[in-house]
Order: sequence, then C-alpha cells, then structure tokens
Amino acid sequence: MRFAITIVLGAALLSSLAAAQTGGKAISTTTISSTISLGTATPGGGFPLYGNAFAQAMNAADPQAIIVPRNTKGSNENIPLLEKGELDLALVAGEPAYEAFAGIGRGPVRLKILTAIYSNPGMFVVRADSSYKTIRDLVGQPVAFGAKGSGLPILARYVLDGLGLKQDEDFKAVYLDRAGDGPAMVEDGRVAALWGAGIGWPGFAAVASSASGARFIAPSAEEIARIRAKHAFLKPLTVPAGSYPKQSEPIASLGSWSFVLTREDLPDDVAYRLAKTLHGVEVTFCRTLAQACETTASNTVAAAPKPELIHPGVMKYFREIGVVK
Repeated sequence: MRFAITIVLGAALLSSLAAAQTGGKAISTTTISSTISLGTATPGGGFPLYGNAFAQAMNAADPQAIIVPRNTKGSNENIPLLEKGELDLALVAGEPAYEAFAGIGRGPVRLKILTAIYSNPGMFVVRADSSYKTIRDLVGQPVAFGAKGSGLPILARYVLDGLGLKQDEDFKAVYLDRAGDGPAMVEDGRVAALWGAGIGWPGFAAVASSASGARFIAPSAEEIARIRAKHAFLKPLTVPAGSYPKQSEPIASLGSWSFVLTREDLPDDVAYRLAKTLHGVEVTFCRTLAQACETTASNTVAAAPKPELIHPGVMKYFREIGVVK
C-alpha cells in the first residue's frame, strides 16, 4: 500500500479513530493516506496502554501523520496482519518477534523494526497472603499465562522450559480472552498466579494495588542461569524497586525487548519521519509513561537481533544522529 503525508478532514479522522479503538477493520492507507494503523493487543494489557500513549505523543508532534491504534489479539495476530499489509505498524513481544525473524515454525518474516519499546522481565504475581514463594510452589496450580495470541504465554513457555517444566502439563494453564481479566482472577482465587512482564505492566499494578496486595515470583539466580543455558536469547533484566506499589526491592529476572514492527514495504521516507518524530519527543514520552523511558534510539540498536532488521529509513536517521556509523 502506498503512503502519502496529507491532511485528513476532521470527520474522516474521527470516524477512523472510533473504528480503530473498537477493533474495527484496519485503516487502509490507500483510502485515508495520512493515517498510520498501529496494532496493539486486547484491552487491559501493556500494549494498548503503550500504543495509545505512543500515538498521542507522535500525533501531537506531527499532526499531519496520524497514528491510529487498533486493538487486536496481540503479537501472534499482529505479525500476519503486518505481512498482509493490513497494519502499517504493530507492537510485537520479543519472543514472537524472535521466532518470526528466525523462521521458527514458519518461514522467516521480512518485517522491519521501527523501534524497541521496552524490556520485558517476566515473573508471576500472587496474593501477598498466599503461601506461594517459588515457581516450583505453583506447579499443579491454576495459573493465568496471559491473553490468547499475546507474547506473554510464549515468554512463559521458554522460561519454564529452561527449568524442565511444561506450561500446559505441569500447571493448570489458563489463557485469557482479555488481558485485563487476570488481576481479578488472582484476587478472588480463581487462579493462584498471573504471569506477566515489564515495568509498569497494568496487570501487576492492579494486583499490587488490590486489598490483598502482591508478592512477585521470579526465577532465582540459579534458575536464570539454567534458563539462559538453554535459551540464550533471553537476557537478564531487572524490575527496579518502586515499579509497583509496595515493591521495596529490585527484582532480578530475564526476558527480552518488545518492538514496534513495520510492514515490509513501509517507504523509507515514512520510517525516517516516524523515527525522527519519535526520538525527538523521547523526554516528553518518558514523562507520559514510565515504560516509554526505555524507548530510545540506543536501546533499539542494542535490542535488535541484527542491525539489518532495523528499517532502512530508521537507520538513515540513526546515522545522522550518530547512534550508528
């Protein structure tokens, strides 16, 4: 689909925003040429929170190129939608991105990275008054592993596999229709734990803010070493103290970086303009959303599995600002 920067009539834009936020059809850049569709995930999760803030910051900085978020089923739906050109941009978790780029279970994708968005240290959250203190304590218990189609269950699968555990056999695995349903299930006891990832993740924040409070369960140092011995692409990551209510100590875990990916044929000049706009508002974006403080040009270069996976238009901008040679 060809893209051109033009000014959109207000009525057309408002109707497009309404359709996108309610999960309507993707915005076609052939019919509304100045809108850029952005796939996120199910309501209540980290991707819609980030995607809406991303669009707001970008649209304020460049009102002639309007980014329109769209709720989807998450990473596993976003990748094929990008491949079919039904989305221009989409948020994709690190593990689905890793599998897609590597061609695991399918042919390698030819999508490109616009930016790394934030790191995803994975861990479980349980009620503070529960008896669960280690991952092994959760074996045999009902555990919500995230929304169907999202990247969270994939991260959990790699982490547990590194410990010799099977997600669907060693646990009573629950997969959510909506990411936002998980915290209430922990609070009322329908599940013993909720799996999630990241700093400022809404599900963790909700449990930590509940009347029962939260206890976080992450792999131990020995378990992290075991997991990385089998799945080296997972990186040691830390959840800083104070990331969630009453979390007084940092939490060491592991995970990967999530990305904004682009469709393969997004023109270089469009990607360049998006990158220039994004990294021009890094400070403002960070003030708006804690997770966005990790959305930097240098983090994108460091997080990309290979430099050639970064969109050529983005790389042009990175060379101009000296992030890459």
